[in-house]
Amino acid sequence: MDTLLPWSHKLIDLSSRLGPGLSSGIAELELPPLHLVHQHFPRPQIADLDAAIHAEFQRPEIQAQVRPGERICLLGGSRGIAHIATIVRAVVRELKALQAEPFLIPAMGSHGGATPEGQLEVLANYNITPETMGAPIVSSLDVVEIGQVMDGVPVYASRDALDADGIIPIGRVKPHTGFRGPIESGLMKMLTIGLGKQKGADTLHARGMDQFTELIPAAARAVLATGRVRFGLAVVENGYDEPARIEAVPAAGLEEREQELLTEARSLMPSLPFDLIHVLVIQQIGKNISGSGLDPNVAGRFVRSNGPAYTDHPTVQHIAVLDLTPETHGNASGIGLADLMSLRVLQKIDLPSTYVNCMTASHLAGAMLPVVMENDLACLRAAVKTAVRWTPDTLKLVLIRNTLDVGEIWISPGLLEEARAHSHLEISPTAAPMVFDADGNLVSPLACSDK
Repeated sequence: MDTLLPWSHKLIDLSSRLGPGLSSGIAELELPPLHLVHQHFPRPQIADLDAAIHAEFQRPEIQAQVRPGERICLLGGSRGIAHIATIVRAVVRELKALQAEPFLIPAMGSHGGATPEGQLEVLANYNITPETMGAPIVSSLDVVEIGQVMDGVPVYASRDALDADGIIPIGRVKPHTGFRGPIESGLMKMLTIGLGKQKGADTLHARGMDQFTELIPAAARAVLATGRVRFGLAVVENGYDEPARIEAVPAAGLEEREQELLTEARSLMPSLPFDLIHVLVIQQIGKNISGSGLDPNVAGRFVRSNGPAYTDHPTVQHIAVLDLTPETHGNASGIGLADLMSLRVLQKIDLPSTYVNCMTASHLAGAMLPVVMENDLACLRAAVKTAVRWTPDTLKLVLIRNTLDVGEIWISPGLLEEARAHSHLEISPTAAPMVFDADGNLVSPLACSDK
């Protein structure tokens, strides 16, 4: 991807040009060694996904929703659901066994740059293609207004989906990154924000996330009222990003059952077990990790330009981001949650993709750029240098791969006492220094993704 920021090369030696006092202070700062910590979360897990999905389709109330010869539209999202290609392929197989004719559409609002081609590319990154799924994929941004809710808010849905005999959303139920309510991220949000394509997502987000607690369920009820939705396939994941439950939820009881599944998902969600972190280093962020690039529920950082206030936990002074995931295709939505980033991140950002996502969400703060340092080493040193109320012995630094994968984390010695108070943590007794290559990029304990 060609950078849209041609001046970024001028930042290569940025830290050396901050003035002699500050530049020398950053260059001389010693980073702490890190202890590897294994977090042990509850781990309900589905061993055989194909068998689990087959069992769901054997339920009489589910089989009764599909008749031979019907065209059934499956909704594919942009989130990085574990084993999503296996799950979708199994649903296609089960529908064909019922003599239906399944096809897929991207149901991801404005993601993929809000273009049909971009949304196909997002699905292809998850190995969801017509060839791998054994079913066609139709990608269009055409929508139809199906009704109005609350005080006249229009609700839109994909024309391609409404032209089908039936609709089946396939989505993960989990806490949302920007609002709280009995319904958050899941099937009902997919039926509104996702199925509504760019126009529908833009229309609902224009109301502000502070209204989503009422707006998302109301809009989803309008979609359900079309009679097109047969059932949804809900996925709940454990703290290791593994499917813990897969359940076919009939449309008639979808709202009530999703509330119960959200409670279960919240109980299984991973976390960082500390009250205060001076510097949280995140190796990668991206749309496949979270709608906010990094999940605020894990990182403890919410940017709320148009939503209600939440209690941030843990309290994090500085977040440093070192890279974007390949799957995000330069969409750095949520980078505004960070305080610092490496030059690598800046060079990978695709501004149009990021802007269309954040503008559609009416959440410009998510696209704001953090302080840029020329490499990982300078980024981490600057983050530590500008944190407050720490000493070399008390510095609380945490390094994680991303906010989906926190089964393994790395912590500085200043967090050992607090970590030992948690029975679910297994702590390496020895610490190892962070290792950087000749270009100043981290190679141990987590390597730069470009290597």
